[in-house]
Amino acid sequence: MEREVYSIKRKALMLNLDATKYGTIAEIGGGQEVARNFFQAGGASGTVAKTISAYDKTFSDHLYNDGKSGRYVCLPRLEKMLDAEYNELVSVLGSKRESQMRFFAFANTVETLNFKKDNLGGGWLGVKFELSTPGEPNEVVIHVRLKENDGILQQFTLGSIGVNLIFACFYYHSTPNTFLQSLLDNLDTDRVEITMARMSGPDLEYVDNRLLCLQLVKNNMTSAVVFDRCGKVEQPSDFLYKRNAIVLRGRFHPITYVGFDILKTSYALFKTEQGYSRDTTLQICELTLNNLLEEGNINERDFLERVDLLNGMGQNVLVSNFREFYRLVDYLGQFKLNNLRIVVGLPTFKKVLEKSYYENLRGGILEAMGRMFPNNTRFYIYPSIDKKTGQLLLVDDVEMEDDVRHIFNYLVDNKKIRNLRKAKSEWLHISSQEVLKLIAEGNIKWEKMVPKYVLHTIKAKGLFGYKKG
Repeated sequence: MEREVYSIKRKALMLNLDATKYGTIAEIGGGQEVARNFFQAGGASGTVAKTISAYDKTFSDHLYNDGKSGRYVCLPRLEKMLDAEYNELVSVLGSKRESQMRFFAFANTVETLNFKKDNLGGGWLGVKFELSTPGEPNEVVIHVRLKENDGILQQFTLGSIGVNLIFACFYYHSTPNTFLQSLLDNLDTDRVEITMARMSGPDLEYVDNRLLCLQLVKNNMTSAVVFDRCGKVEQPSDFLYKRNAIVLRGRFHPITYVGFDILKTSYALFKTEQGYSRDTTLQICELTLNNLLEEGNINERDFLERVDLLNGMGQNVLVSNFREFYRLVDYLGQFKLNNLRIVVGLPTFKKVLEKSYYENLRGGILEAMGRMFPNNTRFYIYPSIDKKTGQLLLVDDVEMEDDVRHIFNYLVDNKKIRNLRKAKSEWLHISSQEVLKLIAEGNIKWEKMVPKYVLHTIKAKGLFGYKKG
């Protein structure tokens, strides 16, 4: 069914006229744009108990950080704001509320463009709100990137998305995808990007936040989302900032001994390079929508099975809508990574060197290579095997056009491309497609093609069509 998209003013007015919703609005860094929408709509006394903008950092620390200084535009500060405002609301008004009244606390902590326009706009928004039971709040948190090049426009956008968020918490909480889509009502992705979303609480236990963030990518509300090795949704800029990243793109359907070997050999090679640090190095498995949309629609259960297996093997997961590798490198580059290593199999890298993939770029393959290989980036190439001769094929064996060969030689000479020479040749015949086929046939040969953890998990949980007994 099509959903009616209400204007920002009408949403604010609907909330103002709803006597069962009452709360606090706290805003830091972008004016009081959310509160302004409620006041301008009329009838705000029916919704707004208090508004506050602790713009001075000392006041902010005093109210939300026990007098201690720290980062201001971050998730911990937002969570402290939500807790402080909600707890005060219950403490002051809890004994006076009517039985049908539900409290909420909205907060944001953001950075908009400064006078010199030499910063990036973005920040955190959240709502702590009651639904079924007074005193048992739910919580929704999102991170946004403000993309407009004018501070006033960013403030206007911030006010709109704040009203959308409060409205969605009360009216769309039972349909998560509608919830997400409604956040951009009267907006578009040229103005704002939602890079992370998280829902929790007694009335929202049914929500899987990994699926929620997958929908952000599917809806083109963001380019990529990140889950850490425990499956927790992370804000990419916080998670990746000034880290080393080793990124492997694949289907992982399921991950086999080949995938396991790629992870092991790529990490071992990076350990020999300058800049390696165990504490700051992340291994990341990337799933693209191209791989997830193999049959036209995303199978959510299948997606979670892949992520669960990767998390169980200690891997972080990136889900993106990038088809070309240069777009992946561009995206990761915004987080000021110390070092980036992209790991690909030889057949995939052969396609990377085909000029036909870059006809949409004015500079063609030369532009693509320039974007794909900035100073901190190298490609690790995992070999394949010639099934007829049994010969190990390295990146040097790839056939390419003469003009591309010149570019390739330059990249090799400058160590921008490196072979993973320690690959286990006895595993190179294994493929995920073969494993799935054998599982479907009930053929136990697949059991020797996947790591033991993957084997036991598939059997215990009946994953990928495996039939117990």
